[in-house]
Amino acid sequence: MKLLYFTLWLFCNLTIFRQGQAQQIEMIASANNSSLRGLSVVSDRIVWVSGSHGTVGRSLDGGKTWEWMKVSHFEERDFRDIEAFDARTAIIMAITEPANILKTTDGGKTWKTVFTDSSQGMFLDAMEFWNDQSGIALGDPVQGRFYIIRTFDGGDHWQPIAFDKLPQADSGEACFASSGTNVRALDRQQACFISGGSKSRLFIQDRKIQLPIIQGQSSTGANSVAVEDNHQLKGGKRIMVVGGDFKADSSSVQNACLSHDGGKTWIKPETPPHGYRSCVEYIGPDRLITCGTSGVDVSRDGGMHWQLISHQSFHVCRKAKKGKAVFLAGASGALGKLIW
Repeated sequence: MKLLYFTLWLFCNLTIFRQGQAQQIEMIASANNSSLRGLSVVSDRIVWVSGSHGTVGRSLDGGKTWEWMKVSHFEERDFRDIEAFDARTAIIMAITEPANILKTTDGGKTWKTVFTDSSQGMFLDAMEFWNDQSGIALGDPVQGRFYIIRTFDGGDHWQPIAFDKLPQADSGEACFASSGTNVRALDRQQACFISGGSKSRLFIQDRKIQLPIIQGQSSTGANSVAVEDNHQLKGGKRIMVVGGDFKADSSSVQNACLSHDGGKTWIKPETPPHGYRSCVEYIGPDRLITCGTSGVDVSRDGGMHWQLISHQSFHVCRKAKKGKAVFLAGASGALGKLIW
């Protein structure tokens, strides 16, 4: 009987060990040295990235080969976010004065400027799309209110939300344009977004929810939010938030929190991610990946415990909209793929 118990114990622990070992980051050869923060994975084969120096990249074979392009007249701009819909159609966002959004329908051969705002203080942070027609873009506060624009025709035209309807920001509160994931679809009709700096909050319509995450300095706060449908729990939504202090990127102090009820209540992970994290993504039931400048973590229990699987620096990680492939991108053209 003791031998049977020992055999079962050994089998279970070997299985857990092998599961941990199976998840690793495979680096992808890159002929580009731009800082990549925009990433959109359409399918297991179609991947788009964007970044500094007017750079856009596209792969049609699951990351094996890449086509790199510089957007004409935008060579000095930083495209912090990208949303792609297929092999030919994508939207990119240049963040600061003037803020620009551009669209291609021919695989990046030509780009059309579909939105421009030259207002003082403009700084776009991220985009999110519910489908191929309806989307939202979020920006830092202008005149004390967060900047929000919407599109309902696939990004061809954008309309600003009325100023008096925009959420108010506290002094020193803003957003981090670190991975294009500080605004996410909450359901089919509404979005939520997070802030950092002097305060770190989750915004859902008129609700402003204080987050139990490090805050108070310009380098601290929430950087990324992920939302998963959860039909087994009342409230119906799991929300995961990561961030920390990018000036102390190895610190795990108050760098993550999660909610099982749509943001009404929050808990901290028992084993947090191993440092500052700029992006988090649900990749399956109870499974997540998060990345930052100090490494990559995965969780298999909904975000309560995180395992470090790589010390490689990345800014952003995204799962395929149609498929299971997970890609990562970061500084100096770093590209990676999760093997799982």
